[in-house]
Amino acid sequence: MDKALYIGMSGASQTMRAQTIHAHNLANATTTGFRSDLANAVAMQVYGDGLPSRVYAMTESSGSDFSHGPLQQTGNDLDVAIKGEGWIAVQAEDGTEAYTRAGSMSVSQLGELLTGDGLPVMGNSGPIVLPPFEKLEIGMDGTLSVRELGQGPAVMAVLDRIKLVNPENADVMKSADGLFRRVDGETEIADGNVQLVAGYLEGSNVNIVDAMVGMINLTRSYEMNIKLMQTAERNSEASARLLQIQ
Repeated sequence: MDKALYIGMSGASQTMRAQTIHAHNLANATTTGFRSDLANAVAMQVYGDGLPSRVYAMTESSGSDFSHGPLQQTGNDLDVAIKGEGWIAVQAEDGTEAYTRAGSMSVSQLGELLTGDGLPVMGNSGPIVLPPFEKLEIGMDGTLSVRELGQGPAVMAVLDRIKLVNPENADVMKSADGLFRRVDGETEIADGNVQLVAGYLEGSNVNIVDAMVGMINLTRSYEMNIKLMQTAERNSEASARLLQIQ
């Protein structure tokens, strides 16, 4: 009976873990530049005294879905989206360089170019700081051109360039803060082939229908494992009663 109970218990707990991953994806279905997490079930043998005689499924997050989200036009000059492959380099809260696809930007009172989460955007030589300006243009290659205060309408000066990178998908992984970093901890070099589209934002790549169907299937699997545990308990009680009669 303990084997059936163990299988039901482990199945229910791992199903709850998978449900957590699906719920997190669904909660970020409208988050700009979000990359959904993958949940896979891996067969694991149970080791103990003697040979491994039981196998149960363990849920693990095998990485992220790197498919592109839809481009949404905003008309805001400070909104940019990656065209095709690539990432925008930012400075994370811990001071390390990280990468994101969320291109909703703003300029602080100190002239810092920030993402929607308030993270500094990296340029050629560190975080980008802009002087007071009347107009800002972001080129396809990430070039930042400004018309400073008091200058004529035709005077645009190139100040910096947003650091755009394009590492292999296998070389980056999502951290707990939702940003991507290189697996080896190194800093990625800038790639001049990555292009931006100004006035657009990339939406989340979460498929709401697939996420909902997955959650429904996981709920049914959880209920099935609970029923297995209840059946094992009833069988154990029945066996105890039979032993009492003898």
